[in-house]
Formats: sequence, C-alpha cells, structure tokens
Amino acid sequence: MAKKSRTKARDVASNDPTAEGSVGPRQPCPCGSGKRYRACHGGAAGGPAAYVGRPFEGMPSECDVIAMRELVPAATAPLTIKGSDRTVVLASLLPMAAPAMVRASGEIWLGLQVQHNFGDPSRDLGAVLTAALDAEEGVVGLVEPPGPGPRLQDLVEDERLTITVHDGFDFWLADVEDTSSMGDALEAANSAASPTAKLAQVEGAYWTDVGTKEHLRWVMPEPEDALLDALARVHAAGGDALVEGGRLVGMFRAHGLLTPVWDLPLGTGPEALEDPASDFAQALAEALADDSPLTSEQRAARSGLANRQVTIR
Repeated sequence: MAKKSRTKARDVASNDPTAEGSVGPRQPCPCGSGKRYRACHGGAAGGPAAYVGRPFEGMPSECDVIAMRELVPAATAPLTIKGSDRTVVLASLLPMAAPAMVRASGEIWLGLQVQHNFGDPSRDLGAVLTAALDAEEGVVGLVEPPGPGPRLQDLVEDERLTITVHDGFDFWLADVEDTSSMGDALEAANSAASPTAKLAQVEGAYWTDVGTKEHLRWVMPEPEDALLDALARVHAAGGDALVEGGRLVGMFRAHGLLTPVWDLPLGTGPEALEDPASDFAQALAEALADDSPLTSEQRAARSGLANRQVTIR
C-alpha cells in the first residue's frame, strides 16, 4: 500500500500543471546550482526565489536575448528605457562578469552573463538596472535576491533590439583613455571568444566556429511540443541539412525555449547559411501549420530528435 501511495504521489506531482517548469523535487534544479530542486529554488519559504522557466517571455527579441545570455561571446544592443533618456546598452559579457557598469559618460552597460542567479534572470536584470539608474560611476551588482519589483520587460520599451555581434571585447575600451590596466584581461577574453555571427534573414540564429568544427545554434520561440512535431516533419522529408555535409545533431533548452544545433563542415561560414536558413524557416512554418497526425516515420524522427540533447557551449 505504501509503495502504491508513493507512486501515486509522484504521478500527481509530475502531472501537476502548476508545478514550476514540471521539475520534480529530487531532480537537479534548473538554475544550474547542482542541488536538488527541493533544496534550491523548490524549497520552502525563505529559500531562493521561485524558478521562472521562461523569464524573457513577451520580449519581442526574446530569442536574441537568450542567445546573448547563453551563446554569444561578445554582443551589444541599445535599450530604450521607459520614461528616461539615459543611454543603456545591453551586453553579453562585461569585464569581470559585472552585472552593470555606469561609465564616466553616464552611459549604463547592463550585463547578461553574470555569476549570480536568483531564479528569475529578468527580475535580476530589472533590479540591477534600477540600481544603476540611481548610481554613480562604477560597478553595480546584486549580493542577495532582489525580492519583488520590476523585471526587465517592465523597464524597457516593447521593441525589437538591434544586435551587434563583435569580433571580441575591444568595445569594453570604447570610452577609456588609459587602457594599460585592461590589456591582459582583454587579451584573455578575446582569446577565449569563438568567432560568432548573427544570421540576418532569420531570428535567433547564430553561427560559430569552435576550431574543430562550425555550428549553427538557433533559438526558436515556438512551444516545445509543436516545434518538435514540425522539426520531425521537416527532418523526415530530408529538409533540415541546410548545407551539404550539414547535420541537425540535436538541441538544448535555454530559458524555456528549444535551441536546435547543426554541425557544419569547416569553411561553411555564416554567409552560406543565410538563404538555406530562410528556406528552412519557411518549411518549418508550413510544418507548424500542419495539424495532421504524424506518420510512423515522422514519429520516429520526433523521438530521435527529442532524445538528442546537446550541451549549450
């Protein structure tokens, strides 16, 4: 009887649609702490803030913000702040992984790739940006959970971002006269940054060269189940190679969205992917609109794709 009760309890928990991200209490916490969910963001009151599975939902450039946070070494995008004329720049990574920096000019740089994670990256960014708007020159950050308050979506205008992908981190020194103290740090950061480019014809797709091979990593906004069905339809039809020798090798989840990953032959480069990616996006849109049951071949393709989990970096 006890065994049956425990099984029933697990089933109820796993099927509870209100559960945060459908994460079981004994599973690893999605925040990446290495702790079990119940000992981290799934803990009792007084513990870390509740984990938010899709923190940037609703932003017109949600896919690009996720890519800047998780995939792109060096990129920037200007932000328009509601009710303020301050110049604010969203950056993938700032020196020392600083959450924000108020420059001598008064310009604010807001960093996405940071050391802390209090459960809702958008709320963290909102708290840092709010503090930076009131701060003097220097680094601004968080040392404890920010508590309730505005999220990034609440503070910025509802408009698409203009993303600039940089070859390295020289933009760190754009308004610095004496760069001698930053030389070593800049050299180390630049040497660790893989060449990366944003595709122009589709949203959220980034090419990178990691030395031994090239990849295309494409953050997609569609709901996971519908996207997997559509990818399976295109895959079964042989329409997902993009270029000769290219291969859709799997996908990973980042901030609530799936990111399919392609392996590409060395020498492909981003320009060769533009038209094929646009054609693929059209085929995917048609597959998303197809509500007919999957064929046996498509179901097999879906199962294979769902099981191909790859690492983010």
